[in-house]
Amino acid sequence: MIKPLLFVIAWISFALGIIGAFLPILPTTPFLILSAFLFSKSSPRFHAWILTLPIAGDGIRDWRDNRVIKTRAKVLAVSMMILSLVMIWSSKKIALPIQVLVTLILASVGTFVGTRKSR
Repeated sequence: MIKPLLFVIAWISFALGIIGAFLPILPTTPFLILSAFLFSKSSPRFHAWILTLPIAGDGIRDWRDNRVIKTRAKVLAVSMMILSLVMIWSSKKIALPIQVLVTLILASVGTFVGTRKSR
């Protein structure tokens, strides 16, 4: 019963990661890492598949094996978070509580990413 649920959540996380590649406000890497973890618990076939993805596979394996994030990935991630914050705070259509919440989330994620070891 739990494996099918983990499998579905893995696909949802994967979809959010792909969407995040095109929307600066949504992070890609954490969702893909979560997908890899959930696939490892629910489907060895899809776990192996996600680890072979040309763009994300190396980063997922680096995190899984050594808990490291490449410097280039860190710079890109933090840059996209800063760009997201600039876009959010320059928009008059987004309510202040949402702006504050997103700022806190992105600051937390940015701090986490920035403080991880590099390769």
